[in-house]
Amino acid sequence: MTAGEEHTEKTDSMGALDQSGEDPAVNLASPPAGAVRSLTAGAAIIADYLPRLGQGPGVYRMLNARGEPLYVGKARSLRKRVTAYAHPERQPIRIQRMVAETRSMEFVTTHTEVEALLLESNLIKQLAPRYNILLRDDKSFPDILIRGDHAFPQVVKHRGARNRQGEYFGPFASAGAVNRTLTALQKAFLLRNCSDSIFSTRKRPCLQYQIKRCSAPCVDRITEADYAASVDQAKRFLLGDSRQVQTDLADQMQEAAEALDFERAASLRDRIRAMTAIQSHQDINVDGVSDADVVALHMEGGQTCIQVFFFRGGRNNGSRAYFPAHDRDQSAGAVLAAFIGQFYDNRTPPKSLFVSQVPDEQPLLEEALSIKAGRVIKLRAPARGAKRQLIEHALTNAREALGRRLSESATQRRLLDGLSEKLGLDRRLERVEVYDNSHTGGRDAVGAMIVAGPEGFMKNAYRKFTIKGPAKSEAAGDDYAMMREVLTRRFTRAIKEDPDRDRGQWPDLVIVDGGKGQLGIAEEVFAELGVDDVALAGVAKGPEREAGRERIHLPGREAFLLPPRDPVLYFIQRMRDEAHRFAIGAHRAKRGKSVGASPLDEIPGIGAKRKKALLLRFGSAKAVARAGLKDLEAVDGVSAAIAKKIYDHFQS
Repeated sequence: MTAGEEHTEKTDSMGALDQSGEDPAVNLASPPAGAVRSLTAGAAIIADYLPRLGQGPGVYRMLNARGEPLYVGKARSLRKRVTAYAHPERQPIRIQRMVAETRSMEFVTTHTEVEALLLESNLIKQLAPRYNILLRDDKSFPDILIRGDHAFPQVVKHRGARNRQGEYFGPFASAGAVNRTLTALQKAFLLRNCSDSIFSTRKRPCLQYQIKRCSAPCVDRITEADYAASVDQAKRFLLGDSRQVQTDLADQMQEAAEALDFERAASLRDRIRAMTAIQSHQDINVDGVSDADVVALHMEGGQTCIQVFFFRGGRNNGSRAYFPAHDRDQSAGAVLAAFIGQFYDNRTPPKSLFVSQVPDEQPLLEEALSIKAGRVIKLRAPARGAKRQLIEHALTNAREALGRRLSESATQRRLLDGLSEKLGLDRRLERVEVYDNSHTGGRDAVGAMIVAGPEGFMKNAYRKFTIKGPAKSEAAGDDYAMMREVLTRRFTRAIKEDPDRDRGQWPDLVIVDGGKGQLGIAEEVFAELGVDDVALAGVAKGPEREAGRERIHLPGREAFLLPPRDPVLYFIQRMRDEAHRFAIGAHRAKRGKSVGASPLDEIPGIGAKRKKALLLRFGSAKAVARAGLKDLEAVDGVSAAIAKKIYDHFQS
């Protein structure tokens, strides 16, 4: 088969999976009989594919009994690579566990091993298999865009695909870095940031002109040629030619002063100062480093931090820390190689890549990155000089970031263990879900779920629920009914999607914001759904909603207070406040959308133009609802059929 053609084969499930939950580091010299059977079954399934595999390169996927990906790998020779899994006794414990769970495999053949590497990185990011090294990062980096579709180009922050006309400069490590650079650019080059619609309707200069951040091209305070010259200077500055731009501006300032044009000279002086301010705020700059990424890896305690610094146009555009998920026995070279492959899967690499150490399969990575960039890319691990100092600086940042993360994780672990002890639970807490709801007199009601675990708040697991029942079928503002609906929907879905409870999506503890009543609702929902292995607790605010006097309610026990200075109490308050913040935010967003809503929006075929015509004719949506059929037909743009549709909508 050619590259991209997929050959898929699956087998039936054989044997029971090993669900012992043992630590991966446990020695399986004498494994349980069930584990041996499962491992043997997995190896047999894998061996069954070997006769049908060729010697060429490709990508393979190992799947469990539910068809979920366990691992994605690439190989120079598919047959040789898969053969190794058919003899799991020679493999590490982690691989043995993966083989034991394998119930089918899928294969994609490619022309070259480089194509296989590119496809592997793409599939790992898409599928996030549990046994791969994973870069958990779905955020794009912001750029600065100087638009190219207007006589007076706008300078804006841009995130996402580069599909707008103009020139892009970046990436920047954060939105804050972009905003600071944009502000400095406006001061130095007086470029507009207003939208085209505002630009075309201005009659006099705006505040940006008054505070000397725009040259007011909207009201002809600058010619098109002079504005174009400023745009060109800004582009040169962003490309790293800052010294020459400053020299040109200094010459212009001197000429203005000699011509006694002191106002222009002062303006040019302010622009030069703004450019100097940009340069002085750069953390580190190295001669000879124009466009480059600096990637440094630090490992400690079985975890890894990879710090990436972005240099563009000779300037430091900031840095970002990453914490890839991987097994403890993975080497630094393997982790770094997997990170680079996934990090640049949807990004174009810069001219230079400086790394703290040589990654595994360096030549293959370089060839793959060169194909993506359309030019030769080299991975360099400097040993001395200024570039090594860059690496050391990045390593220091990675070491400190990982230290903070490990410290926070240890503290969070102690708090979770302390919470389990205070509540008298016989389990270690790995996932705690906290529920709250928010509404205004029963309107725009929203339920919220936040999640806390050993690493802190798990914001990618947060969920919000648009309340459907109470506002329509029960008393408005019925908090009990809202909580019932939220918990019912959450755990009905959990039972349906994860009946075996092995995907890490089931909580060990559910906390509801409220006292005995809310806790009772949670108990009823769990009893109806047959959920009997999730602990429950209610947290009621103290008298007059006093912080520190929260009462803890548990099923079958008297409510109690924790000591005012107990760290576990602060932890509970922090989780409850986070749930409240998330619920309020979701409610405000929903309320904001509904403020501009109109009953006319519910009628199919009524767009903005017809809606405007109806409101101009009748004055309000209520008047439209009371209008007769003939009156509706008299409105411009409303045909007899549309008028009948509007009339029937309000009369039904």
